[in-house]
Amino acid sequence: MLPSAGLRACAILAASAALGACALLDAEARSDSGKMLVGVGTPVPVAGETVAVGTERADAADDPEIWADPRDPSRVVIFGTDKQAGLYTYGLDGKVLQFIPDGRLNNVDLRDGFPTPAGERVLVAASDRGRGGFALYLMDPATLQVKPWGVIPLDLAEPYGLCVGRRGEAFVVIVNGTDGQVRQTRVEAGADGQARAVEERRFALGSQTEGCVVDDRTGRLYIGEEAKGVWRYDLDPASGDAHTQLAAAPSDALKPDVEGMTLLREGQETYLIVSSQGDSAFAVWRVDGAEPAYKGRWSGVAANGVDPITGTDGVAALGGPVGRFPSGLVVAQDDVDTEGEVASTARARQNFKLVDWRDIRRALGF
Repeated sequence: MLPSAGLRACAILAASAALGACALLDAEARSDSGKMLVGVGTPVPVAGETVAVGTERADAADDPEIWADPRDPSRVVIFGTDKQAGLYTYGLDGKVLQFIPDGRLNNVDLRDGFPTPAGERVLVAASDRGRGGFALYLMDPATLQVKPWGVIPLDLAEPYGLCVGRRGEAFVVIVNGTDGQVRQTRVEAGADGQARAVEERRFALGSQTEGCVVDDRTGRLYIGEEAKGVWRYDLDPASGDAHTQLAAAPSDALKPDVEGMTLLREGQETYLIVSSQGDSAFAVWRVDGAEPAYKGRWSGVAANGVDPITGTDGVAALGGPVGRFPSGLVVAQDDVDTEGEVASTARARQNFKLVDWRDIRRALGF
């Protein structure tokens, strides 16, 4: 659930060593319960931002994803959904590369190396609330052009969260609904180039879900239940609905709603990042071991001429060189883009903020 724009609140946070000064948080947002949304995690400077989504209403930007060319990591595309209008792609400078007007898209994810009759493509999927399933797109890694590829219908009351994973040679799309129902579907390209989809399993959590992410290396699926926390499943459909809780909400780490989640792999280390919308923070766990190791919480604070991250809905991360970010990049939805405020309606536009992974590690001390 996204927060709405509200009254002005100012808070001054002590900055991390990377900031070297105090950062002013000018957050014009409230949660649905009226609680002021000011980040309370360890301060981390925001390094950049994208252009605000074009929809002239509040509550439109939702979820990002990042692609970097494995052969040339200076070639980077940031995907972002506008849940009132369609799918954006941005460059690292935050400028729009392409916009596909394609309905009520919510969460977006991707996987490289997807085989098609025309050669390997980047498979991009987005949950589609308007058409009742998930939309598929193919990006040509040579041209960075994205083309719609089809819509896969699902028997969900309202498709909401989505993530993509790879299990061996199989590409899998997981979609969950506002009622906690989950569908796992295998996707491939037929000889005719058209999308084919086969359901692998279905299960349910007890209440509304959204954020999810797949660890291809370990075969683990992480799903966020907004009011209860983070659950860990096996991606193998034979495992059924067996699951364990990684983190509860509300807790010291997570303040509902539990929203976006992402994985960042740096060498042999893998980190799970989960947005804690209730207090505009992000919780981090190292998850490459047998059990998760909690590393702390951070919040994106104003820096480099960019306003802070508030509302903390969707979040994406990519480790290793990503353009000018040598160790990794985190991109998060910001529910109030201060510079993009629409003065005539006193509403705020929304966009996506960029954060250097090195600054997060430095701030949390790992």
